[in-house]
Amino acid sequence: MAVILIVDDEFSIRKTLGLLLKAEGHTVHEAGSLAEAKERLEQAPADLVMTDLRLGEDDGIAVLEHLRASGSDAESIVMTAYGTIESAVEAMRLGAYDYLTKPINPAELVIRVTKVLERKSLREEVTRLRGALDGRHVLAHVVAESPQMQRVLQVIERIRDRDLPVLITGETGTGKEVVARAVHATSTRAAAPFLAINCATLPEDLLDSELFGSLKGAFTGAVANRKGLFREAHGGTLFLDEIGDISPRLQAKLLRVLQEGEVRPVGGDTPTRVDVRIVAATNRDLDRMVEAGEFRSDLLFRLNVLPIALPPLRERREDILPLVRRVLERLRREPGRDNLGLTPPAQEKLLRYDWPGNVRQLENIIERSFALHPGPVLDAHEILITPAGVTQPTAGPEAGPELPADIPLAEVESLHIRRVLERQGGNQVAAARVLGISRSTLRRKLGQNG
Repeated sequence: MAVILIVDDEFSIRKTLGLLLKAEGHTVHEAGSLAEAKERLEQAPADLVMTDLRLGEDDGIAVLEHLRASGSDAESIVMTAYGTIESAVEAMRLGAYDYLTKPINPAELVIRVTKVLERKSLREEVTRLRGALDGRHVLAHVVAESPQMQRVLQVIERIRDRDLPVLITGETGTGKEVVARAVHATSTRAAAPFLAINCATLPEDLLDSELFGSLKGAFTGAVANRKGLFREAHGGTLFLDEIGDISPRLQAKLLRVLQEGEVRPVGGDTPTRVDVRIVAATNRDLDRMVEAGEFRSDLLFRLNVLPIALPPLRERREDILPLVRRVLERLRREPGRDNLGLTPPAQEKLLRYDWPGNVRQLENIIERSFALHPGPVLDAHEILITPAGVTQPTAGPEAGPELPADIPLAEVESLHIRRVLERQGGNQVAAARVLGISRSTLRRKLGQNG
């Protein structure tokens, strides 16, 4: 079923057509003027626009011109009681699929609407199939209105034929996996598997087994042979997220794969040849980790052949509202939520915030705000930017509840760490920077303090 916008300055016509189309299961919106039509389309994009050619001082041609100028992919049908060859030709030139003369026969209307929606569905399917054969469709899903992200896309295009390791750096939540998928989809390996793993989420032994495979009985819990991601990704791309968090032992094993092109499973002696492109990502400063002896310099040289640096969202504010629109488009596909939107003050609030959690935080806040407020159009006070918000005055930089005099020092440290982490929106990198410690130290202290 489709979202249909009826544009007609006659109330009775809008209501009659609306009832007919709703009976067919469609979602129907109405507009009585060009200005109202533009507002409706801004709040909720339509699949089909049915517009009268005469709209008071305006006309339906202006509606079609607006659809074309805005880049909308909506189909259109023009209606008029004053049908002429000239107006029909002009409407078709501007992309109208059909041309109906009033009074409109209900049965004919249903047939015409069904036909135009089938055409739209077929066109979208052709586009999808073409995109599956061409990795550039993945790039189209990377929001890049800002000059910084445009440069990232240019880098991806330049390296599409270079089958070498890629290292993506950037803060947590900047979209490193999205970029990794774009690198794969535009490469010569696009038809082969793309597999991803977060190296920070698994204990060392389990990560070892997940990456390199394991034999039955190699360790406690190894009840069957495991192939491992390197062998499963043979011919394709393996994305290693949070590469800076792997142990020195696994760093050595990964270096061997890059040097020799072979893996040896846990508990096994026989190596297996693999052909895998490595795309790694980290939010840590690997150069500093090399200086501190926490990361192998030879592994960094092998990984950092084609570097891609992702800017934080606060440095590419042109992308904030396009990202919001992308989330709204996804939410509008849910039943009964096709008219979700944000007021200008709400959009301004989003533009002012610094987004320590970057794109991931932005998406979560938009989804949470619509989940907790009925909408459909949210105002600034309904945008739940937490914790700390945009401007929340405090008694001072370290304001908080007064602590008892007999509290142990370890507990004071734990409370302070968690308070800083909360103010940074859960971003461990930002919290570690404020505390003046490394992220690994912060994670260790969080684990020690429960």
